[in-house]
Amino acid sequence: MRWPDKILIREVGPRDGLQNEKAILSTDKKIALINDLIEAGVVAIEATSFVHPGTVPQLGDAEKLLEGLTEPGPEVIISALVGNVRGMERALAMTHTHLREVVVVVSASEAHNRANLNRSIDESMEGLDKICRMAAGEINVRGAVATAFGCPYQGKIRFDEVNRVVDGMLNAGIREITLADTAGMGNPRQVYELVTELKGNHPGVTWSLHLHDTRRMGMANTVMGILAGISVLESSVGGLGGCPFIPGATGNIATGETIKLLHEMGIDTGIDLERINRCTRNIRTCLDN
Repeated sequence: MRWPDKILIREVGPRDGLQNEKAILSTDKKIALINDLIEAGVVAIEATSFVHPGTVPQLGDAEKLLEGLTEPGPEVIISALVGNVRGMERALAMTHTHLREVVVVVSASEAHNRANLNRSIDESMEGLDKICRMAAGEINVRGAVATAFGCPYQGKIRFDEVNRVVDGMLNAGIREITLADTAGMGNPRQVYELVTELKGNHPGVTWSLHLHDTRRMGMANTVMGILAGISVLESSVGGLGGCPFIPGATGNIATGETIKLLHEMGIDTGIDLERINRCTRNIRTCLDN
């Protein structure tokens, strides 16, 4: 067993965290949060989402937010989620800003894909191919497999259901894929075995984990993912968030808690824990007021 020297933390609070909060923060407060995260040493941030503002009003200011961001530094990757071809058109119109990457999500669960994106998995895959063609030479595209470890509508998710989406993403040219425990239904053995099998079947892919802490299994699942070879973890400041299309889904694993665990294990993140804790206090104050 060999632990990695370093893990990349991708902060998803400004996007996945805020989208499930009742309060709608002003654009200026969101920009302040992103700037605070960068000052703490975070170098990968999902800043917003190009989805219909009627569906996710908390992120209805995507363009205004990106226009308002100051230079984050060449090492910082600002990304945004795109839900469909229209979302990709909006993202491409923002390539003059500091947006460097988009992420496309397809669920391994047919039921969740219809609830989340209002289309079948096959329809999402067709749109994915078009999105990647649109992005070619313009912006990097990451993929994310939602409900990879279980779905509240559909129950258990088989390996072949996850692998079907992974194959579609790889065929479209995507080379970094996040496995998302969207409903927080995963367990440590499941995380280890799924990551191990996918890594073995698809060498050359960068694998990320996006974990929710619904059953307080987040940290255990994190450790098993690292043991299986995960090099990127997605977390949310203050543990904010949850999927709006899964009833009762709780937040993501907390960035501060994740960093504390990794640092105590001797794994570097390049992030200042005290500054992250300060970000947590600030965002909680903003949401409570």
